[in-house]
Amino acid sequence: MFARKVFGCIIMMFVLIQAVNAGGQDGIQTYFNDTACKVKATTDPAEKREILSQSLQTMNKALDKVQSLQLISKEDQAGVDRFRATLQENQDELNGSNGYERVSDSQLNAFSMYVVQNMEQADKTITIGLVTALLIVIIIILLV
Repeated sequence: MFARKVFGCIIMMFVLIQAVNAGGQDGIQTYFNDTACKVKATTDPAEKREILSQSLQTMNKALDKVQSLQLISKEDQAGVDRFRATLQENQDELNGSNGYERVSDSQLNAFSMYVVQNMEQADKTITIGLVTALLIVIIIILLV
């Protein structure tokens, strides 16, 4: 079963490679942008917080799965680790843990946009290869 999933991911990689070439990590940016839109469309602060938390957890799960496949280079693994650290900082700030002040309910919309911008900046400073970015996007699609 695992081999079938890996083979399916590889096939999808070849099919989608043109789209990824055009956009690099656009799929990751789109994922967080969609999350921000969901947060803005929700009025209940608890729901907003849950949407943000779930989004960050899903991305962490995707990163875990990509690293467990051991198909990525050491440089990409380092990039994934830095990306994970950025995600963890966002999660800590959302929850008010590890020395961060908790994001207030009234600031959740702004925080969701901050996460989008933070991921865009991370995209410029954290190098993740094309294949790794594609694997992350595919796994996110499978998880969501």
